[in-house]
Amino acid sequence: MITFSRLRFALAALATGLLTACASPIVTQVSNFNQWPSDATGSSFTFIHPPSSRTQPPPELELATYQAYAQQELEKLGLRKAAPGQTARLLVELGWVTQPQERSYREPVYDDRLVFYPPYRNAAGQLFPGYWAPSRFGPIYLGDRIVPYTVQFNQINLRILDTRGGPAGQPRAVFESHAVYEGQAALPTMAPYLVRAVFDGFPGQNGQVRRVNFDRETGAVIRK
Repeated sequence: MITFSRLRFALAALATGLLTACASPIVTQVSNFNQWPSDATGSSFTFIHPPSSRTQPPPELELATYQAYAQQELEKLGLRKAAPGQTARLLVELGWVTQPQERSYREPVYDDRLVFYPPYRNAAGQLFPGYWAPSRFGPIYLGDRIVPYTVQFNQINLRILDTRGGPAGQPRAVFESHAVYEGQAALPTMAPYLVRAVFDGFPGQNGQVRRVNFDRETGAVIRK
């Protein structure tokens, strides 16, 4: 049986949770690896298709959308998109992974059923009837239960290859990054944030894993 006080507490907790969710930042985790060339400023770049199977090529329009996000960030760095037919120095490969993943958490279970208090007399002999009420000792802890839930795992992978400095005809990787978001939003919603997270502080410290948080209302990177 759910008591009125417990119902009121549950509604208050729900309201607080909704307000917290609205105010909480968008959290991404980024892994960067780089051997960025010092003379790359002003270089041209072009996009190359990520590896794919013949039976499942990357969706063209979705790929073009995410590449456009990356192009904006690359141009902010002083790089320029190669004109059609022009040979670019840098080759940019962008791919992604998106899939639901199962998670779980432990939730405490309590017995808060009402207990019966029998009739009694006070010192003056006045009789009071029995009644049902919450236990004076509070809810009884019964143990924990496992509660499953599903999150959406979204990851943007971006790699930049340099056609200079490597063996002839073999571009060398100079930047690799993986940006991850886990939550309820689908990849098309999160892709702009993930791409921006990849380029935040570019090229960054080699081998660094860090969080990049965004304000949910303004979309700005949260700087502490």
